[in-house]
Amino acid sequence: MIRAETDTDWLLITHPDHAKLAGEFADAWGNDVFLRPEPFTSVRYAIYHHDDGWTNRDANPCLTPAGIPEAFTRELVGAYSAFEEIDLPNYLKVRGEATAAVAAEDATAGILVSMHTVNLLTEQADTSTILPEHREAHADFVSAQQAWQTSERDRMGLNAAFLQRGFEFLQACDNLSLIACSGYDEPRFLRHQHPDRDGKLHAIDCRLIEPGVWSLDPWPLGVAELKLNLPVRTLAKDAFADESSYRSALAAVTPEIRQIRIQKA
Repeated sequence: MIRAETDTDWLLITHPDHAKLAGEFADAWGNDVFLRPEPFTSVRYAIYHHDDGWTNRDANPCLTPAGIPEAFTRELVGAYSAFEEIDLPNYLKVRGEATAAVAAEDATAGILVSMHTVNLLTEQADTSTILPEHREAHADFVSAQQAWQTSERDRMGLNAAFLQRGFEFLQACDNLSLIACSGYDEPRFLRHQHPDRDGKLHAIDCRLIEPGVWSLDPWPLGVAELKLNLPVRTLAKDAFADESSYRSALAAVTPEIRQIRIQKA
């Protein structure tokens, strides 16, 4: 889940709905200035499916030790720093399954998802928050994913520059979706810099304009304004007392469709 909140409610979005939003951002990318990665098919598949491994987890959601819905929050946008709040062995299992599921359909997309996963667990992670008993599993998982990436890249003869560009594009779309889903309200640049048609790299500034509306500068999309729908489940904070009642309460909620708008600065 991705989690935002009000004083009284939890606002919860499933990972597949978040990934769909990221994919819709990817589909809209590209104009007279900016290109999207080509060939696009595998990159697009990776973006739409990078969190498929969370489907079963979202169907059986958990609470943190503090008794709140276990989820990605705005505090983790761009920095994974709360490993002590999650079941890391299960998290790694889910991440591994997500990569394997994507690779079974599109091996190139699988590599991109694996690169994204390793980056989340290394460059973006505060590994000091990993519990001592989980550190070996974390290191073994990262090493195994990196070895698999290299093996698959060499087996298919894939261009390293293409993979790097696809990975960076995936992360930008994922980042923009997480900003929108979590209600992130601080100015920030999307992950990585992105090339224009002349190869010049640009940092893309993202800012909240009003609730549900963000601006991008420079503008990388092929439409004047992007309007997308996001299913959100609203659950009162006092609606459950334990994990069983949390799951029952969440299952009874009908998602509300909220509009997300992305516009020029």
